[in-house]
Amino acid sequence: MQRILVSACLLGHTVRYDGGAHGPFTLLQQWQQQGRVLVLCPEVAGGLPTPRAPAEIAGGQGAQVLDGLIALYDVQGVDVSAAFVAGARQAEQLVREHGIQLAVLKARSPSCGNQHTYDGSFSGQLVAGEGVTTAALRRLGVRVFNEQQLAEAGAYVQRLDDAAPCITRPL
Repeated sequence: MQRILVSACLLGHTVRYDGGAHGPFTLLQQWQQQGRVLVLCPEVAGGLPTPRAPAEIAGGQGAQVLDGLIALYDVQGVDVSAAFVAGARQAEQLVREHGIQLAVLKARSPSCGNQHTYDGSFSGQLVAGEGVTTAALRRLGVRVFNEQQLAEAGAYVQRLDDAAPCITRPL
């Protein structure tokens, strides 16, 4: 059975920067009931509190934060890069330990965004880019979806399940 890494906020955990949550989403709950889901909030795992000041990546490119090329700041000007990288490293560890091939992470997040992130100006401007954890997971070959791509994620899980070898037990 395919294991799936899921952002904690998408399962209703109150870990967002503002202390809120998203979801829970029916498909994610079904996967959780099947024992497929590993839950993680990379920002909390990296040591940030809830609630916390919002943070954005200048230019929206999490891979550059991961590589130490740029810093990630919160709205108060505090460099929170180390916490975001630490959370990404914990996600990488889960991928390695559990053979995870896909993740469903929060859209537009500086950790989890898979298509867009905010541009670092705290003006609500989105740019094409990805969060720090998404960048780390993609380097490991993990397919990353967001909560608006659940149908596509579900189809991918089905393809992985269909391709998995059947294990039979002797009679």
